Amino acid sequence: MTDALPDRMAHNTDAGEHWLQANQAMLTALFDVLHQRLAEVLGRPVGGSPQAEAARCRAAMPAPPATERLAALFGLDPFASDLVLLAAAVELDGRIAAQVAELDGPAGRSLPSIATAFRALPGAHWSAFAPGAPLRRWRLIELDGEARFTARCLRLDERVLHFLLGLPALDARLEALLRPLPAAAPGGGRIGALAERLAVGLAEGPGFAVLSGRDPSALGEAVAAAAVRLGRVPMRLELAELSGLPSEHEALTRLLQREAALSGLLLVVGAEEADDAALRGVPGLLARLAPPCVVLARGGVPTGEVTALRIDCAGLSAPERMEVLRTALGRRAVDAGALAAVAGQFDLPAPALRAAAARATAQAPGRRQRGKLHPALWEAARAEARPLLDDLAERLETKASWDDLVLPPAQMTVLRQIAAQVGHRLRVYDQWGFRDRLSSRGLGITALFVGASGTGKTFAAEVIAGALSLDLYRIDLSAVVSKYIGETEKNLRRIFDAAEAGGAVLLFDEADALFGKRSEVKDSHDRYANIEVGYLLQRMESYGGLAVLTTNMKQNLDQAFMRRIRFVVEFPFPGAEERAAIWQRVFPAALPHEGLDPARLAQMNLPGGAIRNVALNAAFLAAADGQVVRPAHVLAAARSEYAKLEKPLTGSETRGWAEAGRWAEAGP
Repeated sequence: MTDALPDRMAHNTDAGEHWLQANQAMLTALFDVLHQRLAEVLGRPVGGSPQAEAARCRAAMPAPPATERLAALFGLDPFASDLVLLAAAVELDGRIAAQVAELDGPAGRSLPSIATAFRALPGAHWSAFAPGAPLRRWRLIELDGEARFTARCLRLDERVLHFLLGLPALDARLEALLRPLPAAAPGGGRIGALAERLAVGLAEGPGFAVLSGRDPSALGEAVAAAAVRLGRVPMRLELAELSGLPSEHEALTRLLQREAALSGLLLVVGAEEADDAALRGVPGLLARLAPPCVVLARGGVPTGEVTALRIDCAGLSAPERMEVLRTALGRRAVDAGALAAVAGQFDLPAPALRAAAARATAQAPGRRQRGKLHPALWEAARAEARPLLDDLAERLETKASWDDLVLPPAQMTVLRQIAAQVGHRLRVYDQWGFRDRLSSRGLGITALFVGASGTGKTFAAEVIAGALSLDLYRIDLSAVVSKYIGETEKNLRRIFDAAEAGGAVLLFDEADALFGKRSEVKDSHDRYANIEVGYLLQRMESYGGLAVLTTNMKQNLDQAFMRRIRFVVEFPFPGAEERAAIWQRVFPAALPHEGLDPARLAQMNLPGGAIRNVALNAAFLAAADGQVVRPAHVLAAARSEYAKLEKPLTGSETRGWAEAGRWAEAGP
């Protein structure tokens, strides 16, 4: 960890190699002064003028020595400063260690005792050793031993010793908690303006800031650039790791404050993934920390009685994303409309947009004609958005087209309207001004697909996503809903935040698992369950993509929820004509078959999902037999499907086509 620290930690105030050498000389001169003083106490005075040498070294220093800086940082009086110097000298100067051992009498300890300090140092006073005094409050010196108070030894904290020597090092107890933010030079543009506002707020305002937004990279760049302006080293610690007993919190935050002072740190508390319980601990944490300190979060963070500057770092606007892409593509010719479509659809941070541009140009080398690069750029941006959601939901392949979907005309019309609204929402909302007329909660496009299992709800979502060239993610609500209070809301927040980047189509299966009729509030669990439903409705209404909910039981859904759904599509059980059309489409053109009549097969009272299962299983049976697909294979597969559905396969459903199947089963 120490090896990875920025070089400026070693010289965080007015320092450099010259200061480091001068500080070493100054420390040596101070040790000589102390050595002469101890010799006088022992009755064996030594000659020379160490005070004059110390004065000469001080005059030659380009900036205050570490001893003076330490005294200024923690408010040490001359006696306390001399105590620190004495404790450091016994660690670094063998002469002084021997003198201290002699002064301590029979015990002969090399560490100075409180009694020895009172004998050797001028201006001694008891208050320097009080628990609340700087030496012990900031753990600059530890009191060793359990003897009577005046016999206890003074041990200098190792981190303080490193500071006096001018060495760059973190406290070993904090190495596992703190990590440096990537360096960032102050610059212009949006990040530069944000960094300037943050730096001014930390320097001239309360010293605490809450920086919120969905783009972690932008937040990090702004904080790192603000730290450069402040001359500080940004070090991040995760809020989730600051757990434990209140007494442990006190000791840890005291160490953090001390390290921030010694190393010139800007403490950055990462709260982007923190749950509500952890966020409720932020006010107490800030009350224990000293400024400057920045909290990074995705949304609002409570600060209690601590006054903090709040900055909402909104993501790049569509025009800004378009400009990032245009700059990244350089001379590559891309139609402005195509660039606008990609920038409007994919809400990605600048690094991801630049990566998408690089990937697109690598996939389409040499293409200079307008329009040629657009498909590659769209797919590259789509790929950049995937990692955010791939760990949270199941991505479904979208190979189906409108021609593969068999539904009554009314349902097909509504599904095409849904796709049209998603595809043209940027024009209607932004170019035609509806975004300014509507609240953000009314901009989301939501659809409820209602119907029995296998009637095509998921298949229809695949068709819409494929038509729009968008990814489709299926969210298993049984995995999202948690019995622990607040966890369901946290899971939903992570899903929607991740999905915003690519405007993916979200498919919530079995919506009634969460969106059932809200219960009367009888206890805290009922209250939180209703909060979760309300939170989901809010996120659905403001989500920038399409959210599709499926259910088998529309009657179980809350009417308040139903009123906030833009589209409701009933998926009826397919009639004979629709079943025949499904059978007609279900067999691929390359499939060898014989004697299969879609109209006859449609006599089986099966939904589309079950028909696809029967067709696929029949193909495997035929492949195993080394034959083309015949009615016998379909009959065997149908019997298995009916058994799975726990319903009988009746004679009326097999009349006219299954005789050949039964004959084949009986054999010659």
